[in-house]
Amino acid sequence: MDQHKYVNVTTETDSSEKSESRCCNRLKIFFAALSFSYVCKAFGGSIMKTSITQIERRFEIPSSVVGFIDGGFEIGSLFVIVFVSYFGSKLHRPKLIGLGCVVMGAGSILTALPHFFMGRYRYSTETHVNNTSENSLSTCFINQTTSVSETSETVSKGCEKESESYMWIYVLMGNILRGIGETPITPLGISYIDDFAEEGQSSLYIGFVNSSGIVGLVIGTIMGSLFAKMYVDIGYVDLSSIKITPQDARWVGVWWLGFLMSGLLSIISSIPFFFLPRSPDEPQKPRSNISTSLRGLKTDKQNNQPANLTDQGQGISMTDFLSSMKYLLTNRLYILYVILTLIMTSHLVGTITYVFKNLEQQYGVTASEANFYMGVIVLPTVAIGIFLGGYLVKKLKLSIVGIGKFAIFTSSMSLFIHGVYFPILCESKSVAGLTLTYDGLNPVTSHANVPLSLCNSDCNCDEHQWEPVCGSNGITYLSPCLAGCKVRGGDENPNVYYNCSCIKVSSFLNTNFSAHLGECPRDDGCKKKLYFHISVQVLLNIFVSLGATPFVLLLVRTIRPDLKSLAVGFNSLTSRTLGGMLAPIYFGAVIDTTCLKWSTTICGTRGACRMYDSALLGYSFVGMTMALKFVGVIVCIIFFQLLRKKCEGQNTKAFNNEGKITDEANLESSNDYSVPSTTLKETHM
Repeated sequence: MDQHKYVNVTTETDSSEKSESRCCNRLKIFFAALSFSYVCKAFGGSIMKTSITQIERRFEIPSSVVGFIDGGFEIGSLFVIVFVSYFGSKLHRPKLIGLGCVVMGAGSILTALPHFFMGRYRYSTETHVNNTSENSLSTCFINQTTSVSETSETVSKGCEKESESYMWIYVLMGNILRGIGETPITPLGISYIDDFAEEGQSSLYIGFVNSSGIVGLVIGTIMGSLFAKMYVDIGYVDLSSIKITPQDARWVGVWWLGFLMSGLLSIISSIPFFFLPRSPDEPQKPRSNISTSLRGLKTDKQNNQPANLTDQGQGISMTDFLSSMKYLLTNRLYILYVILTLIMTSHLVGTITYVFKNLEQQYGVTASEANFYMGVIVLPTVAIGIFLGGYLVKKLKLSIVGIGKFAIFTSSMSLFIHGVYFPILCESKSVAGLTLTYDGLNPVTSHANVPLSLCNSDCNCDEHQWEPVCGSNGITYLSPCLAGCKVRGGDENPNVYYNCSCIKVSSFLNTNFSAHLGECPRDDGCKKKLYFHISVQVLLNIFVSLGATPFVLLLVRTIRPDLKSLAVGFNSLTSRTLGGMLAPIYFGAVIDTTCLKWSTTICGTRGACRMYDSALLGYSFVGMTMALKFVGVIVCIIFFQLLRKKCEGQNTKAFNNEGKITDEANLESSNDYSVPSTTLKETHM
């Protein structure tokens, strides 16, 4: 008899161990699949960010419109995020994440499709005249006029055939679809790991998953750097016939190739999720009420309990949803967290969207070089910081109050470091007709309608032409004609112009008064500032990313277990709508105000910006970011004070490193998940 009991106990123990092993293995598979999906979604996001300049030039649109396209991702997320976050947690989370990966991949592929519909890219000099004598259009011919009627007729004919003006809408639609697809991944993935991970492990899992996303960012920026060097129509045109280089403001790289790669990888990443069960321990016998409640979970086999989430839909009723939303929206601590996230998202999205453009305009690097610096040097520090943040929370065994202090410290340090950018900004470029008079002797107060000088007033130049040349005096001119150049180099040196009268006026040295195609490069002093900028960016990213994982834990540790997905989802909804969607638009609008020279489309309308006031752009860009950071630190301090007051007189150890609630008596006596007395006093204020 005793032996029989012993055999039964042994069998049950072995079965339990096998079930636990199966649960652990499935969780690891989910963790690996989620990490890969994070890599894919980060890869797609970085491809969009690194392609901003290329898209702007290819579709001839200003930065504000590009910002609207970039914000389309958040528009897509806006459509579904609350319902996915709330109802998704009651349904099959792995399959929903897999479906999201498929939709995300389809959106990336749609983004690339306009390239195949638009035909070959024709970079323009803004003259739009099909004249075989290029020399007559670019050099100074005194007492000779161009045919305005011929130009107008050519533009009119070209405009009638133009069908590309609104092709950027397809890019917007693809980005919206990508946003819809990415929506389930973060809230459902984080809540799934937090629900099933062992005690003390979820912070490490979340930190690693976020770090894996940085791997996607690094890969994306490196690939973006490579694609920016390659001409947009590579494989379709003879590259020897392309006269512009990646340094030219009209250069467009193969922006579309990255989106195709991102789409295919995202679809591949969806496959494992369709083969995972709803929960890792699904074949197990149902856990006890206390254990299940501690995790905030309900299994399908617990249909006899009123609070269970059943297939009959009792857990996904609209009444429950509205009741849960009321609970969140009347919780002052949660509202402050949402506001703080909104501010942080605004400055992060605005910065990431235009950081590449700022590097290009500020320090004279190409789009490829800017992508390389960010991808190879800067972004790896973000991965280190995110993982280190999660590790410190576990190692130091920080309480919920300790996590709040840590968040204030990292936010304050990032604000202080950000101010170091101001001294290392470069001065504006020397451009005749925009920042200087055409003779190069005097600065101008307004770049609009700068009058011609004696050196080029008789050249009959087209002031709308864009064919920049760098004079031997170190000044950039918008065209050889406006530089007063009379002679173009022969076949051996076709990109050099000689006998330039405007260069002769401003040159004090005995030179040949020549100019070569392309803008003048930045001086050595500005190039040195670039290295300081990268060093500051590395240090800044470390402190920003250190607070990433603790900041997420502040939410999941101060909210009811059954509302974690909804809280994360609604928080993402608000931050993406008012931050992620709007920030690129108003950042872009401010950047547009610093433009010195706009392009002209074939239809005669304003296109993309050719040249910016780099100093004004830098001060505007850094100033806006710092202002948002400062407000964020103030809100963070207020949030911490409220958090500390709610923890006063309570056993804050109830929120241990994993925030698991230990007041079993309260949990047992409540079927509606009322907040235990040992948690924060989330009173409705």
